[in-house]
Order: sequence, then structure tokens, then C-alpha cells
Amino acid sequence: MTQNRADTARKGKVHLVGAGPGDPDLLTLRAARIIMNAALIVHDGLVDPSILAMVRPTARLVSVAKSRSRHTMRQEDINALLVREALAGHDVVRLKGGDPFIFGRGGEEAQACKEAGIAVEVVPGISSALGASASAQIPLTHREHASIVSFVAGQCKGLSDQDWSGLAGPGRTLVIFMGVATAAQISEKLIADGLAPDAAVAVIENATRADMRVLRAPLAGLAHLVESERVQSPAIIVIGSVAAAADNTIRALAREAVQ
Repeated sequence: MTQNRADTARKGKVHLVGAGPGDPDLLTLRAARIIMNAALIVHDGLVDPSILAMVRPTARLVSVAKSRSRHTMRQEDINALLVREALAGHDVVRLKGGDPFIFGRGGEEAQACKEAGIAVEVVPGISSALGASASAQIPLTHREHASIVSFVAGQCKGLSDQDWSGLAGPGRTLVIFMGVATAAQISEKLIADGLAPDAAVAVIENATRADMRVLRAPLAGLAHLVESERVQSPAIIVIGSVAAAADNTIRALAREAVQ
């Protein structure tokens, strides 16, 4: 029996690579090697330009940038693109900000590829939450402040219908991804579910990059802070006493340095 040419043709491999929080020095060695050797990179809009500058001159870059109001490509189309290129024999690097398996929809992309018979490798990256908080010197856990950490997507469907009680409060830290556009709803939701209006909040914008900002406010003032400071993505919101504790520690260190 003669084999079908489509069955014998070489299929490419898809690498789901985490680009980390921004600084190229925070890439894993594996991620850096794959990026520098890639012939085709499909990347998110939040991947820092300094990381894209690492690719070889002949590499093909395809942006599938997403924003709240505009999607260059729907997720279903991104999945189809990865499958199509791999079936054509191309190895594809799918480069995603942070870690591909933490609010990166990497699981959906991996599933689509596997269903098409395409090999997938996942290269973890430092998640945006961990990278942002560490670069801002905010410990997500602390013996005196928090032993539980929760990650939440601020743009998830049914935001107002979910019960967020218990996610934040004494002994807990809440980290919110993609929460800039819904800051007002997030603040109202948490207060309605029992969190104190004066709970400490830190907003970390452009974490690990030269233009990083760490902004602080009480929970009730989160929306005003985001609006007045014109906070833009990428940004992470950290809620809990660790945010205030870290601020006090940094100020104390700064005073000691001056004395």
C-alpha cells in the first residue's frame, strides 16, 4: 500500500516559550537558545522588543497582539496558524509573555497542536506575577503577613458573579492579571465580598524594565490610581498587607542609606 504524501511529510514542532516578565536577562537559557535559533516566531504584543531583537535576521516574526478592544487575531485563528505552519514542516516558536501556562492560553494551543498530531514542547518562563512582585521587592508570601497566594484574571467572564471572599484578607495575597481595564469593577467586587476598603494595593507597571513603576493606594482608590496615573499594560495588581509592608521596608532602607 502506498502511503499518502501528507502522512510521510515532515511535520514541524511547536515550542510554547515563556518570555518572562520583560527583561531579556530573565529568560531561561533554553528559551534564549530557542529564540536565537528560530526561523519562525509567533509572538504576543507584550513581549519586550529587546527580546525580539535577539532573533536572527532571517527569522520570520508574526505578531498576534491582543488588547482589550482590538485583537489582531482570535485565539482560534492563532491555534489554526500554529497547526498550519507545523503541518507545512515548519518549526514554530510561540513566544508568550510571562509563563505560557499561567493565563497565557498555552494549554489551549498545546491541545490544538496535539489533536493535529503535532509535537509540542513547553518552555516555562518566569510568570508575570512572580517577576513583577520580586522586581518591586514585594514578597508574595511573608511569615508575618501572608502564607496563601491566589492568582486571578481581571478580565475573566462573569467577574461580577464570582465569589471572591477569602481570596484576599489577613494572611493572604491576591495577584490580579489583566486588571487595568477593570480596576473599578475589581475594587467594587472585593469590597462587596468583604475586603476592607483600606486594604493595601500595589500596581506594578512594566515590571523588570527600565520604565517600571510601582504605584500604591488603598483598595477603594484603585480605580482612581489607575486612571490618574494612566497605567498601561503590562501591569500586575497585588492586594494584601505584603504590599504595604514592602513599601515600609523599602522606605526604611532608603532612610538608612541616607544617614
